[in-house]
Amino acid sequence: MQIGWGIIGCILAGQMFSAINGKGLTVAVGCVISALCIGLIATFGISIVHKFERYAFIPQIVAFFVLIGSAGKNFDTSAVSIGDATTITASRCSFFALEFAGIIGFSSIGADFYVYYPTGTSKRITFFTTWSGCWLALIFCNIIGVGIATGVATNPAWSDAYSISSGALLLACYDGLGGFGSLCVVILAFGSITNNAPATYAAALTFQVLGRYAKAVPRWFWCVVITVIELVCSVAGRNNLFAIFMNFLPIMSYWICPWLMIALEEHIIFHVLRGVPFDWTAWEDKKKLPIGAAALFAWLVGWAGAIIGMAQVWYHGPVAMAIGGYGGDIGAWLAIAFAGVTYPPLRYLELKMFKR
Repeated sequence: MQIGWGIIGCILAGQMFSAINGKGLTVAVGCVISALCIGLIATFGISIVHKFERYAFIPQIVAFFVLIGSAGKNFDTSAVSIGDATTITASRCSFFALEFAGIIGFSSIGADFYVYYPTGTSKRITFFTTWSGCWLALIFCNIIGVGIATGVATNPAWSDAYSISSGALLLACYDGLGGFGSLCVVILAFGSITNNAPATYAAALTFQVLGRYAKAVPRWFWCVVITVIELVCSVAGRNNLFAIFMNFLPIMSYWICPWLMIALEEHIIFHVLRGVPFDWTAWEDKKKLPIGAAALFAWLVGWAGAIIGMAQVWYHGPVAMAIGGYGGDIGAWLAIAFAGVTYPPLRYLELKMFKR
């Protein structure tokens, strides 16, 4: 999933670079530049990622506020939701599910970014800084995005730019600022790079946990492989793959919901409440690790909940279709509920039978 979002990030940044340079720089070249920058940051490790991300957000914040000042006059704040009450509710369910899908993926890789933190770092501070960092950024950017979307519907210049690419639309939002507006778009393009470099780093670690043979391959080599995949796919699919991935990647996020619920229940119910600490020395000892049957079955049941509750471009589940006229996406919540109810009794039986 991280590779998929990395490909989208490369295409978006490529579109922005191309919009600034016109015919002097194609989207393909912009994708190459983006992929190489992402790979370069990720390959040199987490310390470089931390140092880069510590300051990279500052010019991006400035560029966003300039964007608000430049484009805000074209935001249609009088726009109203279309449809009856049930349809509006369904649409809101689907929109929130889409946003949730974009951010919940961080839960599967977030720990990779804290491995070099001091062992005495406050758990509460770690949680709240991570939570607020993810959600505040998402909410802030989405409010701007909704404003731009309302402007596309009423501003012909924006509509024409959007028909070219998302990068052209962003450049149109800075119309009137000349070279400074182009500089802001460049900063936002590098913002796409800073968002995807940590994910590419984490994807390399994900490859390493696939088994002892994958672990034997150095992390930097996996980063190079992932960079090549992102580069080739973004260049080859710059015209069609963007839309396909934007529709497909939210579906991939459903697997995380039951997995996360299972992990939380294992931690809280079977360790914290029972007073059983984790044996960190057994992290790759098959004889000491849980069998995994309870987790696998609960995860599959959770997936069944996701299937009947999802409302995506390619598929609408029967439960989702019962919400509003076009269906509302509640797949994530059904996946969490189904897995949450299934896992505890199965895990209890597994502990009774296998003692691990």
